[in-house]
Amino acid sequence: MSHPTLRRDDSGKNLATSDTHIADGKVTVWRIRIFTVTWLSYAGFYFCRKAFGIVKPTLVDDFGFTNMNLAWCWGTYLTTYMLGQFLASKLGQRMACRRMLLGGMALSILMNIFIGATTAGALGKDVIFMWLVVFLGINGFAQATGWPGNVGILTQWTRPTERGRVMGWWGTCYMLGSMLAKHSAAFLLGWLGIAWSFWGASLILFGVWILFYLWGKETPEEVGLPPFIEEVAVDGKTRDSGRPWDQVVHIVFMMGLLYFCFKFTRYAADSWGPTILKDFFKGPDSTARAGHWSTVFDWVGFLGVIAGGYASDKLFQSRRLPVVFYMTALMFVVALVMALYGTHSVWLFITTFGLLGFAMMGPDSLLSGTAAMDISTKEKAVVASAIINGLGSAGPILQEFVIAYLKDTSGTGAVLVLLCGIAGLAFIGSAALWAYTRRRGLEL
Repeated sequence: MSHPTLRRDDSGKNLATSDTHIADGKVTVWRIRIFTVTWLSYAGFYFCRKAFGIVKPTLVDDFGFTNMNLAWCWGTYLTTYMLGQFLASKLGQRMACRRMLLGGMALSILMNIFIGATTAGALGKDVIFMWLVVFLGINGFAQATGWPGNVGILTQWTRPTERGRVMGWWGTCYMLGSMLAKHSAAFLLGWLGIAWSFWGASLILFGVWILFYLWGKETPEEVGLPPFIEEVAVDGKTRDSGRPWDQVVHIVFMMGLLYFCFKFTRYAADSWGPTILKDFFKGPDSTARAGHWSTVFDWVGFLGVIAGGYASDKLFQSRRLPVVFYMTALMFVVALVMALYGTHSVWLFITTFGLLGFAMMGPDSLLSGTAAMDISTKEKAVVASAIINGLGSAGPILQEFVIAYLKDTSGTGAVLVLLCGIAGLAFIGSAALWAYTRRRGLEL
C-alpha cells in the first residue's frame, strides 16, 4: 500500500496526493497515543531523578552529609547527564529512538532501586556517599536518553506550523512530571522513609515503560500512516522544509550556550529550592513543607510553557526567538525583585519564585524542544536537541558546586544574587541571538 505524502511547491500548493485514503480517525488516534506515551515517558524520567533534591536535608540531618558531599553526588549525576546527551545524539542516528528510550528507562529504574537500597541499609556515611556517586552517575547516562529520544519521535509525528502549540502542551511533561515527582518523593519520605522516595519512583517509571513498549512507535509509516513532514519542490525534486545542517550548526551551538543559563536556573531551583526555603523560613516540619513549597516554581512554570508555545505560533507566526527574548526580560525583572525583597516573607518569596518559573520555562521549552525541531531537517532534530541540551547541561553541573560554595562561605542570600546575575546574562544572550538570526534573514 502506498503512503500519502504531502508535497508542496514554493507557493504552498499541493503538487501530489496519495491514491489511498487514510481515515482521519486513525491519524488522530495514533497522534494522541504518541503524544501520551512520550509525555509519560519524559514525566516518568523525572520521578527517577527528582527524589535526590527532596532528600538532601535528610541526608544532612540523618547521615551527616555536608553541602559539598551533596554537590559531589548531584554534580556527578549532572556531569554524566551532560556527557550522555552527546552520546544520545550519536545513538539517535544509529538506532531507533524507541529502543534508546526503552533502554534508558530500564537502566534508570534499576539505578533508583539500588540508590534506595543504599540509603536503607545500615551503612556508614562514607560508604553511602561512595555508592550514591556511582549509582547517580550511571543514572545520569540513562536519563540523558529521555529528551533527545522523545523529541526525535515527536519530530516525526508533527508539522512545523503546529509545533509551538504541540510542544507547549507536551513540554508540560517536565513541569508536571517534576511537580508530581517532588510531591511523591516528599510524601514517601515522610511516610515510609528515604529509601521509598527512590523505590516508589522506580515503580512509577516501570508502569510507564510497559505502556511505552506497547504504544511507542518511531514513525507514522510503521502503522501505515503518511509522514507528517511538509515537503517543498526544488528543481523537480522534494526535500524537507528544514534548513541544511551546515548552515545552522553554529546557531545550534549558540542556542546551547544560551540554554546554559536556563538550565542553570531551573536546576538550581530544583536542587536547592527546598534547602533555600528551609534556610530562610525555619519552623516545625520545615523539611517536608519546604519540599512542597518549592514546587510552586513548577506549577506556575507549567503555564509559562503553554503560553510560550501558543505565543510563538499565534502571535509570531511560528517564530520562537521573539518569545524567548520577551520572556527572558521578564525573568530578569522577577529575579531582581526576588533577590531584593523575596526574603521579607514566605509568601512574597513563593510568589516571585513561581513567577520566575513562568518566565523561565517558556524559553526553556522553546529552545530545547520546538526550536531544535525547526532549525534543520527532521533527521537532525535528535542531534540539534542533544547538542542544545548537552551544552545547556553544563549549567546544572556548575550551579551545584557554585551554590554549595556560596552557601558555605557567603550565606543563602548570595544564591539569590547569583540567580539574578544568571537571569541578566540570559537576557543579554537572548537579545544577541535574536539579533544575529534576524541579520542573516533566518526567521527562527
